[in-house]
Amino acid sequence: MLERALSIRRPPHATEVAGTAEGDGGDGTGDESKIRKHVSVAMRVTNYLTRTGYIWPILVIGLIIVIISSVIISSRDLVCISASSSDHISRLRFFGFDGLESDFGSLGVPWCRSKHGKDVEWTSKDLLKGLEEFVPIYETRPIKNNMYGMGFDHSFGLWFIARWLQPDLMIESGAFKGHSTWVLRQAMPDTPIVSLSPRHPEKYLKKGPAYVDGNCTYFAGKDFMDFGSMDWGKVMRKHGIKDRSRVLVFFDDHQNELKRLKEALKAGFKHLVFEDNYDTGTGDHYSFRQICDQFYIRGGGHSCYKESDEARIRHRRKKFWEKAVDTDELCGPGEAWWGVRGHMRDNFNHSNKVITYGQHFQNSRFVESVLDVYWELPPVAGPSLTHQTRYDPARTSIPIVEDGRYGLFRRLGLSQLDLSVFNGYTQMVYLQVSKNDT
Repeated sequence: MLERALSIRRPPHATEVAGTAEGDGGDGTGDESKIRKHVSVAMRVTNYLTRTGYIWPILVIGLIIVIISSVIISSRDLVCISASSSDHISRLRFFGFDGLESDFGSLGVPWCRSKHGKDVEWTSKDLLKGLEEFVPIYETRPIKNNMYGMGFDHSFGLWFIARWLQPDLMIESGAFKGHSTWVLRQAMPDTPIVSLSPRHPEKYLKKGPAYVDGNCTYFAGKDFMDFGSMDWGKVMRKHGIKDRSRVLVFFDDHQNELKRLKEALKAGFKHLVFEDNYDTGTGDHYSFRQICDQFYIRGGGHSCYKESDEARIRHRRKKFWEKAVDTDELCGPGEAWWGVRGHMRDNFNHSNKVITYGQHFQNSRFVESVLDVYWELPPVAGPSLTHQTRYDPARTSIPIVEDGRYGLFRRLGLSQLDLSVFNGYTQMVYLQVSKNDT
């Protein structure tokens, strides 16, 4: 009797509970009664489905769901990045049912090294505040369809930088229909602008929307002068500019950016923005991204071995992102990955000079010697929000509005914009430069 009483008082063993759950008729305690109650309900449901003939259709449907789910998961473009690559940021964030991932920076973000490690003063909070202010301004733009020109990301970046720096004079090289001139004017309503462009924006007015600014000095059309040929001393005197560090220069002219940097330094300008800072393997001119894509720089350097993990990852990403670069496209003869297939492109790709790795390396060292600040504009929002299909997230920094934050995306007014305006991102970069210390 004592043994019987003790067996009733002790907690049931797992096997005993399992046995009771299967309805083996064991003597149940209070806990066993609850389990048996839940199981009996399940059994009654199963018995009912069996009697009515519904159980087989349900099992078939369940099997189909399992098969479809396994196919979707296995077909996703999963990217494995070595944990030892501390400079790479692996952020696997899936969106939608197409299995695309926005893993920003997982293939490295080239970042030109500055002389003293200085950074910009603004923060992500400042960028978010700026976005909130800029969206309603952007909706008033005169050129709604700016195909082949700046989209929303770079329009915001240029506006934000100009607003932050508060320059006394703004210079732009490359005006197209005048959208960038309009953006600069929204940032600084009373500041004079100097615009250099082979074709005057007023010529576009005959065919559609364009913008011509009343407080802008144009060197365009028959009066066109290239940036490197300008007498900037004369221009500064005309506008009463004594401190050239109070001038902002914006380049959107698809010229060799190393050449433009040297010309700007010679003229004494300090604050430069380059709109088309093309990634390695892309673009129609030599860019800072290409110059700084070196093995010894954070986020730089690549493997040209066709059987490497990088080659496999790049091949897969090419299917999803228009500007993703396959290893075959990235690497030139002798496995040369620098520049664009080992070339220094210039003048809208009309000049395509072959350079050695040694030259490319020296170019990067020169940039470092004059560079005080290097800052790439992040994408405004992740591709799950903007549905962009061009730039490869694996080669860009984390966006201002990250994937999944649709509430913030909508609150900022970004959801009201046509999605096509987000497809023109090319790593716009702001440089603060000064002449070599030596």
